[in-house]
Amino acid sequence: MTKLTVAALQLALGSADEGENIAAVSALVEEAAAAGARVILPPELFSGPYFCAVEDDALFALARPTAEHPSVVAMQALAKGLGVAIPTSFFERDGHHYYNTMAMIGPDGEIMGTYRKSHIPDGPGYEEKFYFRPGNDGFKVWDVFGACIGVGICWDQWYPETARCLALMGAQVLFYPTAIGSEPKDAEMDTSRMWRRAMIGHAVSNCMPVVAANRIGPEHGQSFYGHSFISDEWGDYLEEFGCDETGVLVSTLDLETGRKHRASWGFFRDRRPQLYGRICKDI
Repeated sequence: MTKLTVAALQLALGSADEGENIAAVSALVEEAAAAGARVILPPELFSGPYFCAVEDDALFALARPTAEHPSVVAMQALAKGLGVAIPTSFFERDGHHYYNTMAMIGPDGEIMGTYRKSHIPDGPGYEEKFYFRPGNDGFKVWDVFGACIGVGICWDQWYPETARCLALMGAQVLFYPTAIGSEPKDAEMDTSRMWRRAMIGHAVSNCMPVVAANRIGPEHGQSFYGHSFISDEWGDYLEEFGCDETGVLVSTLDLETGRKHRASWGFFRDRRPQLYGRICKDI
């Protein structure tokens, strides 16, 4: 496929009612599908408030096995009914282990597989290491509608290694579901610009479009800053939201143009992996 229409969803997810949040996402999925989107990206952990702002034993009860999680079940039904693919972020329980996981739901409503977030942050307002084990299944790509897509989850998006590995595995578009906002340790710090620049760098250095979906609004004393976007292979914004819009971004990507640019710019031709051993060693 040379063209793929994609969507990023942005909305507030601070309700304590899980069903209410999933219903709000579902409505935007339907809106995106009606606008022609084939791959539709909701934000990270969209079934409720971003619980990782605090460390609370009781919140482990939010996790469920993949096939039982309400977010996954709801998106499966939508994907099948609308004929779309939905990378679905959720809190996974696997026996005694817990992960920040994405279920890749195909247009037939089936789970094509899962990816467990590889990079787990730990800091004020983002206490994820308390809840999640680092992913143990490696980076993955998915073939949907004749296109190969790669999906990282939030903190993964800050690592050029994630994007490059997905690109080397054949990805033509990078998707990042996200939950990021203000920094409790520094009220003057606005990371929204850095957040976008990091991903735009992945678009440029891998010559492929990037789709990022973030939440908005106040939660636990933090403010999630939105700025969801879709960029082309040059890192130019095709569609973008500001800090407080609720809605759907939709854009049709020309994947053949990206393929030609990747070939002619030689980013992959000129790699020198024999020199990169240092990057595989612990600091």
